[in-house]
Amino acid sequence: MASFVVILLAALLLPSQSFPPHKQPLNAATSLAMSSSQPSVAIVGMGVLGTSLAKQLLEGTDYTLMGITKSTTRHQDIRKELCDGYEERLSLTTMEEALSSGTQYQNVVFCAPPSGFEDYPSAVADASKLRSKTKDGSFIFTSSGGVYPDTFDGEVVNESTPLEEGNPRKARGIQAEKVCLDNDGCVLRLSGLYTLERGAHNYWLEKANGVVKGREDGIINLLHYDDAAGSVVAALKVGPKVNSGKLFLISDGHYTTRRGICENALKSKRYRGCEMPTFEGSEGETRGKIYDGSWSEDTLCWKAKYTSFDGFMESMA
Repeated sequence: MASFVVILLAALLLPSQSFPPHKQPLNAATSLAMSSSQPSVAIVGMGVLGTSLAKQLLEGTDYTLMGITKSTTRHQDIRKELCDGYEERLSLTTMEEALSSGTQYQNVVFCAPPSGFEDYPSAVADASKLRSKTKDGSFIFTSSGGVYPDTFDGEVVNESTPLEEGNPRKARGIQAEKVCLDNDGCVLRLSGLYTLERGAHNYWLEKANGVVKGREDGIINLLHYDDAAGSVVAALKVGPKVNSGKLFLISDGHYTTRRGICENALKSKRYRGCEMPTFEGSEGETRGKIYDGSWSEDTLCWKAKYTSFDGFMESMA
């Protein structure tokens, strides 16, 4: 009997295996939920725009980043380009892994081009699932001014210009924008993107065999890749109270023409040996549209660093 009492007392004195609600042992889902709050920005698409964005965020903010790609093919190259000194703040994964993990992020930026997706709107919808349910951060989709109608002949367009909903060529981009806005995100409609070695000028001067399809005075609105990334940084900084459900038009503010693009590119060392191509416009072809993104600039407190393609190419002379 005495030994039974001793055993009973010992059992009563053993540490209890029941915990208050806030100290329950962490299961996999709880651990995941806790760890998922660490990366502040998930960047879907780590091409030229995504890597420029990541670089600006790593160098100019305290954000922790998760770069999300379709495959691991370029992960090593991305790390070489971005991770010097930032290994603890930049991680990489694939979209499949990101979705299957259930991890969510305060901010999500979708900046992958439509060319890599069979169903672009669905890809944007998938990206929206990565955003934290608290929605205390931003969901940003980088779209293109290509969604505007092709019927303009020198007129000005802005954020509120109506689109042609029934145009099948533009439907994919328009639907992707709608998916973003329906998920309390914001859309950045970007002008034609360029760097010294990427963009229409590079193709026309080096790969088009001397012939450019389109009238030489056709209007082109441009934006340097780094400025496009800078506009995303600005949208992140103003936050969802300002950007949620909004559509922004992003341009350097100085439109040019097809001939102007080629003339200005020829000023740089990179293209000095190239020749001016021939322009072949079609009958009835309109000049195009002029972007007015002044409201977007004011709302996002953003200005392009490279204020014109001409100025950029002169700096490369």
